[in-house]
Amino acid sequence: MEGTTDSFCCTGCEVAAAIIAGAGLERYYAERTDFAPRPDPLPQGDWSQVPVTATAEGTCEARVVVDGLRCASCVWVTEKVLEHSPGITRATVSYATGRATLRWDPARTDLTAIARRIAALGYRPRPLTEAAAPDRGLVLRAVFASVAALAIMGLYEGLYAGWWYGAIDPFYAQLFRWTSLLLATPVTVWAAEPFFSGAWAGLRHKVLHMDLPVALGVAVLYVHGLVTTLQRQDGYLDSLSMLVALLLVGRVLESRGRRRAAEAAGALVGAVPRTARRVHRLDGETLGVEPVPVGELRPGDWLDVGAGEEFAADGRVAEGSGQVRLALLTGEAAPVLVGPGDAIVAGALLLDGALTVEVEAVGTDTVIHKMAAELQAAQDRGMRPSSTDRIAPWFTAATLIAALGTFVGWWWFQDLASATTATVAVLVVACPCALALAQPLATAAGLGATARRGLLLRSGDALLRLGETDLAALDKTGTVTAGSIAVTDADDAVLRIAAGLERYSAHPIARAITDEAAARGIPLPQAEEVHEEAGVGISGVVDGVRWELVSAGPGAVQLRRGDTGEEGQAIRLGDTVRPDAHQAVAGLQQLGLKPVLLTGDHEAVARRMGRQAGIETLVARVDPAGKAAWIRDRQAEGRVVVFAGDGLNDGPALAAADVGIAMAGGAASSVLVADGIIGTGSLRPIAAGVRAARVARAMVRSSQVQSIFYNVISVAAAMAGLVNPLVAAILMPISSTVVLWNAARVEHLVRKEEQCER
Repeated sequence: MEGTTDSFCCTGCEVAAAIIAGAGLERYYAERTDFAPRPDPLPQGDWSQVPVTATAEGTCEARVVVDGLRCASCVWVTEKVLEHSPGITRATVSYATGRATLRWDPARTDLTAIARRIAALGYRPRPLTEAAAPDRGLVLRAVFASVAALAIMGLYEGLYAGWWYGAIDPFYAQLFRWTSLLLATPVTVWAAEPFFSGAWAGLRHKVLHMDLPVALGVAVLYVHGLVTTLQRQDGYLDSLSMLVALLLVGRVLESRGRRRAAEAAGALVGAVPRTARRVHRLDGETLGVEPVPVGELRPGDWLDVGAGEEFAADGRVAEGSGQVRLALLTGEAAPVLVGPGDAIVAGALLLDGALTVEVEAVGTDTVIHKMAAELQAAQDRGMRPSSTDRIAPWFTAATLIAALGTFVGWWWFQDLASATTATVAVLVVACPCALALAQPLATAAGLGATARRGLLLRSGDALLRLGETDLAALDKTGTVTAGSIAVTDADDAVLRIAAGLERYSAHPIARAITDEAAARGIPLPQAEEVHEEAGVGISGVVDGVRWELVSAGPGAVQLRRGDTGEEGQAIRLGDTVRPDAHQAVAGLQQLGLKPVLLTGDHEAVARRMGRQAGIETLVARVDPAGKAAWIRDRQAEGRVVVFAGDGLNDGPALAAADVGIAMAGGAASSVLVADGIIGTGSLRPIAAGVRAARVARAMVRSSQVQSIFYNVISVAAAMAGLVNPLVAAILMPISSTVVLWNAARVEHLVRKEEQCER
């Protein structure tokens, strides 16, 4: 418009205005009712290629990864916002893996729109196939805030000393204040950015969580510190920096416990070899054998498998016989004799013999891939909000109401300056430092207490869940038992001859026999003309007599003379219960947990082992999927289950349980997926961990109650105008000190509990 001078925020806006004016569309500015809409944040990845599953109800389901989840509050907010979004019928976010399971009505929304919704919260959704971007920002923020906090606290010590002694020079006092403000500025603007982002995202979506009072407290503390510095007065910048530092360190410690289920599933599938030797056949005749990638195998192919090799696919034995270790499926250490017609699974190990196998299932149709899928699905479970998350909305609302009431009351009866001072005091002393720190500090102390007793838990969340458990499901082989074949009954004379025959064999039964002979101090005789036949037994000459050692059924071998056929006493073989298993089970029962033995072994063997360990309830002949299903059934009944296992086959059950604990010597996948690891060859750390977890839970509740009590008293004093910088400097550390003291008492209380139960 002629005669009017417009100002623009940037050259781009000025060019756009010129284009509109040049087209004769100036009335656009007069008739518009609001600013032009901004585009939603664009999530990364190709969402059209994400696999989507159609459900029986007509909805669609998919899994995606959400990066940037730094704490349980992030998970809680994401789930709540998505659940209330149009068209989304279910949203479950796993804090352990960062994966979100989404279900939506395709008539109302699509996956791209859901991804935009997540991106609008400040997180980064991506397809499962997209690589994760490294996120080191949280650690860097925590380190910087901690260093800055120590420096600011040192400067404020000088200011506080000046209150008492009046000896500090005004020039240096102001220098300390400006230096503190200079250090507190990046702490507020950069280090505390996750709290501001979380608070803003929550407000935009009408959700209150712990980031809001934290962000509000940090902002008020900084603004107050800026104003008081300009007025040559002391503020609360030391409290601001320490609050940010402690909360960030707590988040770093919590994030260390997050597990990557994809690694566990990858370790499980990694048991399958990448190549196989495929047999070329024509009219029943073998024409040759060639190595091929496993991806080229098809049902109906024939494979040659030699001793020491893993099976590349599921199938049945077509030719040959041998001993196969099926611990992958059953968890049992004892090898199984297989022959024509017997089933085998991918990943199982052929100990001796030679087999030709007809392929029946490959790739994702194999048992081991189905176990990996079960493992991944079990770890994608959602996370319950913590007690702090549940308290946060009420705490925030109460703080804002108190601040508003203070402002109105003081303005009405006094003046604006008094109202502003009193309101700032309310917001400052109501800072949620103690409330926010109650859980991470107590759980950190609990994690240390469990670690000193041999149980290494990966996160504070796992510790608190452990404190709620009332059912202990224990795998048999490698957990309740030692997990290896051992001689359970044998005559010394028979054992001496058998050990002489087996002294050069690498078979697990041979190792068990020679180890038992060594333990008894029996010298091993020299055997001659030794011949070992895969799947049959071993023979040779000892002391001038030919002997044969052959199978005598499950769990036994028989020694007989080769010239007369006379049979000697059988050598009984089997697993043995850990020496402290009975004591460990008794400790669980004293804590009110019901122990249950889960095993893929026969019921008779399971009952015998359970009796030796003091376990009355058992579930036998159950496969890996059956263990996970049994745990989920108990959870549906309201039980909180801790499961302990050690093998590849225990992965799904470890992930399905509320708390999964792996033995340190177990398979890599079980260690990766578990919530905790027992570092010693003992079961007693489980009971010790439950005891420590319950103490830590009690300290969390105690600290939260004391924090709320502190806030009520301090806010009341601030509303009455009784809080000045000196009073606040005394009150604010008191609440944090109480929380720290409660955390320090965890180890003492755990020891006290242990003494009472002896």
